[in-house]
Amino acid sequence: MAAGQGDLAELSGLDWLAGETCTSPALSPDGRTLAVVSDRDGTPRVWLSPLAQPGPPVRLDTGEDYVRMVSWSPDGKWLCLMSAPGGGERTRVWALRPDGSEARVVAATPAGVALLGCWQPGGHVMGLVHSSVTGPATLVTYLVDVCSGRRRRLVSGVAARVCTVSHDGRYAVVRLGARGQRRLLLIDTRTARQAELLGADATVADACFAPDARTIYLHTDAHREFAALLALPRVAAGYPEAAQLIAARDGTELERFALEPTGRAALTVWNAHGRSELELVELPGGQCRALPAPPAEVVMGAQFARDGKSLVLAVESAVEPPHVLRYPLPPAEPVRLAPTRLPPWPLDAPARPQLHWCRARDGLALSGWLYRSAGALGAVPTLLWLHGGPEAQERPTFNPLYQALLSHGVAVFAPNVRGSSGFGRAFVDADVRLRRFAAIDDVADVARYLVDAGLTDPTALGCGGRSYGGYLTVAAMARYPALFRVGVDVCGIIDFETFFAHTEPWIAAAAVSRYGDPHRDTGLLRELSPIHRVGQLSAPLLVVHGSQDTNVPLIQAEQLIAALRDRGAPVSYLALPEEGHEILGTASRTVFVREVVHWLLRHLLDVDERSA
Repeated sequence: MAAGQGDLAELSGLDWLAGETCTSPALSPDGRTLAVVSDRDGTPRVWLSPLAQPGPPVRLDTGEDYVRMVSWSPDGKWLCLMSAPGGGERTRVWALRPDGSEARVVAATPAGVALLGCWQPGGHVMGLVHSSVTGPATLVTYLVDVCSGRRRRLVSGVAARVCTVSHDGRYAVVRLGARGQRRLLLIDTRTARQAELLGADATVADACFAPDARTIYLHTDAHREFAALLALPRVAAGYPEAAQLIAARDGTELERFALEPTGRAALTVWNAHGRSELELVELPGGQCRALPAPPAEVVMGAQFARDGKSLVLAVESAVEPPHVLRYPLPPAEPVRLAPTRLPPWPLDAPARPQLHWCRARDGLALSGWLYRSAGALGAVPTLLWLHGGPEAQERPTFNPLYQALLSHGVAVFAPNVRGSSGFGRAFVDADVRLRRFAAIDDVADVARYLVDAGLTDPTALGCGGRSYGGYLTVAAMARYPALFRVGVDVCGIIDFETFFAHTEPWIAAAAVSRYGDPHRDTGLLRELSPIHRVGQLSAPLLVVHGSQDTNVPLIQAEQLIAALRDRGAPVSYLALPEEGHEILGTASRTVFVREVVHWLLRHLLDVDERSA
């Protein structure tokens, strides 16, 4: 073992990496109870935390399925949740009383998906989505009364989602379209009349009705390079006027917004090179007032309390797992609502990352977050880790793998190659179809930046990633076989032909716009598929896959492992039997971190230990 790298046996104690995470906060309308999705007992479940008086959180009995999301009805009488049987991608929506009674499935299809939308203000009618039985590539939108089960069909299409419903239920806004080709439709629920709201495809498209239902506020990058907040007046007549710009920043994306209950203000959350910044915007004028940053670097969700005197923020940082804060207005010290305690960190963790910028070979500016142990000097062993998407962004959020590697002297660089979100529409579109070869080259260019800057030991450089990042890992290792000493592919696409043949139909329909059409672009997709280049792989590769994954189906891992073993190439396989495309269970996350760290230390540091 290399000096100072610690004992691999220490990896058996990963309690500090499995600290409780709380996501999807939903404040009850009376402000007395907070619902969250928490994994405090090892599995994502719904927990209710009393806020009006001290008391322990209470778990609702929602069965064995993983819970992905929870939402509180505006009348306070119902909770709706989205569950994932087996941890996979085939979800269903449940409604139940806050005491756990009267639980019922309100949206589900055999071998399909059902998704939560938004509530109609004031009552218990929710916008829901589920896959069509007759055309599973199509998603159908409805308004559903969770009390009676009565539903009203709105519209169907690729990647459909209900964004907002007017207070009287007369109008709904539905988002439709494949990735990068999104549009918004205003639906008259009485006449079924439709009106386009954007007039152009968008990569970002969301909407919210003002309380008076006369104005729709839009979050979009249609006709723009960076997403902004716009307003559409005179919606009540069914003929919205041209959009008015309310809030925008040059070179910075609006990532989300929330309307104050009276409609006199909006919270805007801006993505400033990966970190979140908050502003309060007066409506309708658009005067902006910056708010102090919360004590976490990234805001993942926000809602106003009904009295407008505080915000509930879902936040996380590189050193804290996802948690929930109450943010008073006017601004004062935020209060931590859930979970109430931090994980027990060891002395040498955690570490905060530093943002670095470099240039791709064609001059495009690329960025990434560098995690290094305190006191690390010079070139050190490094893992290059690639995020999924590709329309996602590496941000300073909590990643147990990074912190575990740092405790053993391995640095992590997590870049945003072209195709990542947060840097404008042109950057997101820079890897579509034929341009994806340039994204593969970005991986090599980032690696060479680390070596040329004296940050990374070129003889101890690994590459890994999840989902699209797993695809890029294998593609880059095949294209640049001498660059990386070891690799980790987590549920990556290896063969686009079998991906489109076996993924869920609604996922395939939305992905064509980014990857290519499996019928018209056969040659391109074959050229982009790493399975046809595995003969060029020379570094050991660990393949990780959730057995319940139907997004990137298990056949992708099986094809890659079989092809490498046929050639006698060094490969190992870690199957996670109770996980889908994401690793959601605490036990699975612990196994994943332990085995990946073992694999990387063995091959980056020549530690003589077992592989995964």
